[in-house]
This record gives sequence, structure tokens and C-alpha cells, in this order.
Amino acid sequence: MKILVLNGPNINLLGLREPELYGSRTYPDLVAYCEKTAAELGATADVRQTNHEGTLVDWIQEARGVFDAIVLNAAAYTHTSVAVLDALKGTKMRTVEVHLTEPKVREDFRRVSYVGMVAETCFSGLGFESYGEAIRYLVGKKA
Repeated sequence: MKILVLNGPNINLLGLREPELYGSRTYPDLVAYCEKTAAELGATADVRQTNHEGTLVDWIQEARGVFDAIVLNAAAYTHTSVAVLDALKGTKMRTVEVHLTEPKVREDFRRVSYVGMVAETCFSGLGFESYGEAIRYLVGKKA
């Protein structure tokens, strides 16, 4: 199984941005964690990050026919991007939403998830393990 792991804005600042929320591990640590978790399950993970909404939309659109599923932490775009929602609807790809923290216990605006409107499920509040749970879910889930 080929999984595309997409990360939105500011995820590249892991280890620097609000370590009391996101911890001290870095974005390269997250990439290695996702790749290792997928490999242990006989899958592959192509992990990407962008601060640009259009790039995220492009990657979602380009995934169709190349990847079997998407793990998506759209970060701030989770709560604001109809464009990301429409791209996910358009590709009809299996998608799992992830978050390092638990949006439901943070600011009110984080309680709306456009990604969640199409994602099969969501893993949040588990740090890096949110990604691990998503990858295990997808590998174990029969299409």
C-alpha cells in the first residue's frame, strides 16, 4: 500500500513552535516516524509538508491513481479551506484526518473541520502516534 502523508502550514516548525503543545520532536523526526511505521506494515509513506494551500490542493489532486490513500494533517487549513475539501471530494480517495493535538479542546474555531466532512476517521491528540494510528488503520482496512 502506498500512502501519501500530507502536512499543512507550520508543521515544519515542530520542535520550535509551541513545544508545550507539540513537543520537542522535529519535522524530520515525524517524517522518519511515518516512513518507519509504514515500512513495518509492508507499506510505503511519502511524507510532504507545505505552507501553501494551492500546493496542498495540487498534491491531493495528483494523488489519484498514484497512491492508495491519504493521511492528512491540513493544520490551519483544516478549519478554513473549502478548496482542500473540494479537492478531497473530487479525488474520492480514502482519507484519514490527523492532528498532533486535540482540536476539540483548543480554540472554538478549531472545532470545525472541513477535512472531517470527507475523511473516513480522525486520530487526534496523540502526537506522532496520531499518524501511526492512521497508517495502521489504512493498512488494516480492506478497500
